[in-house]
Amino acid sequence: MDNRTRQQRFVVIVGLCLGLAYFAAGGSRAAAHDAGKPWIVPPAARRTKNPVRASPEGLAAAAKLYNLKCAPCHGATGNGDGQMAKFLNPKPANFADAMMMHEMTDGELYWEMSEGRSPMPAWKDQMTETERWQMVNYLRTFAPHGMNHK
Repeated sequence: MDNRTRQQRFVVIVGLCLGLAYFAAGGSRAAAHDAGKPWIVPPAARRTKNPVRASPEGLAAAAKLYNLKCAPCHGATGNGDGQMAKFLNPKPANFADAMMMHEMTDGELYWEMSEGRSPMPAWKDQMTETERWQMVNYLRTFAPHGMNHK
C-alpha cells in the first residue's frame, strides 16, 4: 500500500472516529453552533474547588487516561497539537499556556471536560468524578507557572 492510500485511509478513519465521538457525546446542531465560541461555564461550577489532592498515584492514573483519551487531540505535552488537532475546529486547548491555565479555575477545567462541546466529547459518562479531578491536577502539570490558579 502506498503512502497516499494510507493517508486517505487515515483521513477516513479520523472522520469516522470524530463523527462517532460527536454523536456519542450527544452532538447536536446547537453544540456545533457553539464550537469556536467562548465556553460559558456556570458561576457555581467556576467556583467549585478540587476535592482531590494531587498525588504521584493520582497523577500517574490521570497520565494514563490522558494519553488514551486526550493526547490524540491535545498532544502528548498538552500543546493542543495532537495528531487529530489538524482535523478539528475549534482547535484543542493548549494546556501548556501558563496564562490560560492561571486564569482558569479547577472548577472550569472540570466542568468543561465533564460537559464537553463539539468536537470534544463529554467525559462525565466515561470517567468517574475522581478521575476527572485527577485529570485537572494532571493538566496543571503542563504549565507549571499556571499552577497558581484561582
